[in-house]
Amino acid sequence: MSDTIYLDYQATTPMAPEAREAMLPFLDEKFGNPHSPHKMGREAAAAVEVARDQVMDCIGAESGNLYFTSGATEAANWAIKGALAKAPEGRNRIVTVATEHACVLDTCEFLEDWGCALTVLDVSEEGLVDPMAVEEVLDEDVALVALMLVNNEIGVIQRIAEIGPLAEKCGALMFCDAVQALGRVEIPWQQCDMIAMSSHKIHGPKGVGALWLADGVKPTPLMHGGGQEGDLRSGTLAPALCAGFGAAAALMAERVDDDCAHVEKLWAVATHRFGDRWTINGSDCARYPGNLNIRLDGLDAARLISDVRGVAFSAGSACASGSGRPSHVLSALGLSKEEANASIRLGFGRYTSEEDLEKAIDLILEAAAEQLPGRPVEGEEPHSEDETQLMEGEGE
Repeated sequence: MSDTIYLDYQATTPMAPEAREAMLPFLDEKFGNPHSPHKMGREAAAAVEVARDQVMDCIGAESGNLYFTSGATEAANWAIKGALAKAPEGRNRIVTVATEHACVLDTCEFLEDWGCALTVLDVSEEGLVDPMAVEEVLDEDVALVALMLVNNEIGVIQRIAEIGPLAEKCGALMFCDAVQALGRVEIPWQQCDMIAMSSHKIHGPKGVGALWLADGVKPTPLMHGGGQEGDLRSGTLAPALCAGFGAAAALMAERVDDDCAHVEKLWAVATHRFGDRWTINGSDCARYPGNLNIRLDGLDAARLISDVRGVAFSAGSACASGSGRPSHVLSALGLSKEEANASIRLGFGRYTSEEDLEKAIDLILEAAAEQLPGRPVEGEEPHSEDETQLMEGEGE
C-alpha cells in the first residue's frame, strides 16, 4: 500500500474493491469472447448486459441505449464526428465552450479543418456559460451543442438542463460530457441526445467508457468492423472491464448520498484550512465540492507539487500536463499566466479520510511557506493591534 496521500480524483480514482471482484472471473476461467455463440461466450455476453444496465441505472436514464467504448475520449470523438457526419445539409456548425475538455475542443478543431464551422463561447470569471449567450448563437446551421456538465479542472457545474432544450428548439443535437458528473450530480439525460462517461473516474477500471444515445439518435460509427455494439461500434468488448465498470456504477448509485455527504465535509475542512489567503478558481457554489482548484499569488505550483512528495495532487488536467502551457480552463476565466501557474487542484472522494486530508494540507501549506518566506499562507488575514484589543474587550 502506498504511503502517498492521493488527492487527484479528477485524473483517476482508486478502484473500488467491488469493481475488482466483479472483474476477476472474466480474467480467469470465464474468458470467453462475448460475441461467440457457445456457452462461455453467452456467459460473458450476459455479464456485459448486466453491466450495461448498471451504468444506465447510474445515469438515471429510463430510455435510450448505452454503448461501451474504450473510454470517454473515444465516446466524445464518436459523438461529435458521428453527429456532424449525419447532420442534414446546411447544418455544419458546432457550438461549444472554451473550458471544455481537450478531447472535445481538439475534435471540434479537427472538424473545423475539414470544413465545419465552429463557435467557441467564453465563460464568466466563475467558469460558467450563460444560457442566453448560447441561445444567441444558435441558428438553423447548428448541428451540435457540446458542453461539459462538471468541469474536470475547476469543478463548476454548467446549466445543461437549460441549454439542452435550446439546442432542441433550433434542431441541433445536445452532447454532454458527464465524465466528472456520473454518480455524483444529477444528469439531465432527458435534455441530452448523447452523453459520454468513463469508468476510471468512478472507481472502475481504466480502458472502458460509454456513450449513451437517446432514442432515435445514431451517429455515424467512428470505427468499422464487426459492428459488435448495435452495429454502431466495432471491436471485441472486454467483459472484465465492462463488469468492473458496471459494478463501480452500481456502487456509485447505491452510495451517492453517503459519498456526497463525505465530500462536502472534506470540502469544508479544506476551505477552512486554506482560508481566504487562497482564492478559489471558478464559482464557489455552482460546483461539485470534490474538486478544489485554488491559487496563491506568487506561488510556483509546479515546484510545490515537486516539493510535496507525500501527496499526489495536480495543477490541472492530467491530459494537458507536460505541455508547458497554462491551463486553457484557467486562462478562459481571465487568469493571467502567473495566476494560472500559481494554481493547484485538490481532488478528493470516497476513500479520502479527513485525517489524510488534514495531513496533506499541512504538507502543502508548509511547502508553500518555505517557497514564500515571510508571507502567511494559511487562515484569515491577521487583525490589527486595535482590532485585536477591541475583540479582546468585547470578549470580557
